[in-house]
Amino acid sequence: MFTCLVCRSLCIEATQLEAIELAHRHGFDSVEARADELARLSADELLRLLDDMRAKRLRFGLAGMPIDLRRDAQRFADGMRQLPGFAQVLQRCGVTRLGSSIVPFHDELSYAENFQQHVERIGAVARVLGDHGVRFGLEYCATPTLRRGKRHEFIHSLPQVCELIAAIGAPNLGLVLDSWHWWMSGSSAEELASLRKDEVVGVDLNDAPVAVPQVELLDRQRELPGATGVIDLAQFLGTLQRLGYDGPVRAEPFEFTGWQRKPAEVAIEAGLALHQALV
Repeated sequence: MFTCLVCRSLCIEATQLEAIELAHRHGFDSVEARADELARLSADELLRLLDDMRAKRLRFGLAGMPIDLRRDAQRFADGMRQLPGFAQVLQRCGVTRLGSSIVPFHDELSYAENFQQHVERIGAVARVLGDHGVRFGLEYCATPTLRRGKRHEFIHSLPQVCELIAAIGAPNLGLVLDSWHWWMSGSSAEELASLRKDEVVGVDLNDAPVAVPQVELLDRQRELPGATGVIDLAQFLGTLQRLGYDGPVRAEPFEFTGWQRKPAEVAIEAGLALHQALV
C-alpha cells in the first residue's frame, strides 16, 4: 500500500500543481490526479509536469470523477462527451484508478429506479474508462445522517454496492473502501475478507470522534486515521493486507480537529497519520 494526498479530503484548497508540491514536500508517495486540470495543459506543459513528478519520485494515485454522474440527463450527456478526452489524459499520465462515491438517497427516484439509472450511467462511464486502462471504484456512504429525512434511501452498504457492480458487469469496476463507512455500516472483517484483491480500487482512512453516537455524527465530522482509536484500523487494514491490496491509501478526515490550519501543517499531520497507520 502507498500513501496518496487528496487535498479536498483535508479541506485544503489547492490546484493540481500545488497539490503535487505539497505531496512532495511532506512525504506522500502519490497525489490525486485531476483530469479536468490536466486536460487543460498543452502537450509540452503536461510533459514538463510528468518530468517534474519523476524527479520528485512522485506518482499519481487515484483520480477523482471529472464529470457529473448524478444530476439531469443533459448534464450527464454533456459530461460523457468530455469523458474520452479526460480518460485519454489520465492514460497519458499513467493513472490506472479512478473513484466516485454513491449518494445514499434520492429526492425523486425510488431505489429500483435509481439502481437502474446507476447501472446505465456507471456502465457507460466504466466502458470509456476501461478503453483507456482505468479501473473505476465505487464507494458506498453509510453515515445515517446523510439519509435522515430523505424521501428515498439508496445504496449504503458493501453488499448493496457489490450487487450494483454485479448488475453492471464491467470488468474494470470495483470498490473504494472507506474505514469510516465500513465502521458506520457495521460491516465485519469477515465481510471484507470475502472480497478479492482485484475488486479493491482504492482505500480511504479516517477515525471518529470519541463518545458521539454514530446516529448523531455528521459525515464530515471525522478525525485523522488513528487519532482516537474509535475505528479499528488495525482490523480494517490487516484484512486488506491479507487480501494482498497494494494500491493507494488516502486520509479523508474532512473537518477533523485542527483542519483550519495552514495547508502545509494539515498535510504534514495527515501524512504522518497515514504512515503510522500503515506501519
